[in-house]
Amino acid sequence: MASRTATAAVTRQSLLLISHLARLAQRDSEAALDPAGLRPRQLIALNVLRDQGATTQGALGEALRLDPSNLVGLLNELEERALLERRRDPDDRRRHIVELSDAGRRALMRAERDLLSVQDEILGALDEDERATLHALLLRAAGGRVPSSACTEAAHAEGLLAGDPA
Repeated sequence: MASRTATAAVTRQSLLLISHLARLAQRDSEAALDPAGLRPRQLIALNVLRDQGATTQGALGEALRLDPSNLVGLLNELEERALLERRRDPDDRRRHIVELSDAGRRALMRAERDLLSVQDEILGALDEDERATLHALLLRAAGGRVPSSACTEAAHAEGLLAGDPA
């Protein structure tokens, strides 16, 4: 019984530590993205579009796990900045196709560079093998509860940024 109690205490401490690191990473990531005028949820959407290519608005909403009304607001913001393009699906005029623009691709690359420096700061005490192990463990712990694009190296911070309001 003592072993079970000790394991529970370590688990609680691990969750508190993960929460603390997430807050630090979110704060620093938002500061890194601020000069580009991007918010974490916008970066995530651009990431998904880059990784999946042109997709329907509905499929993008499912990948991002966003309510359609929140998705429209997000897409409007990105379209106004010419970071993505939306057009009617020629096969079904009721649907929209969403695609990352060249400007969106450039903005995404800049943001990812900025976020890598944040990641290096947050995980600076870990070597590359330890970082890879941590990433694998976090993926396993997440159990499929994050979009696949969130698991790419470029979008590494997404899980830490998921608190961005929709």
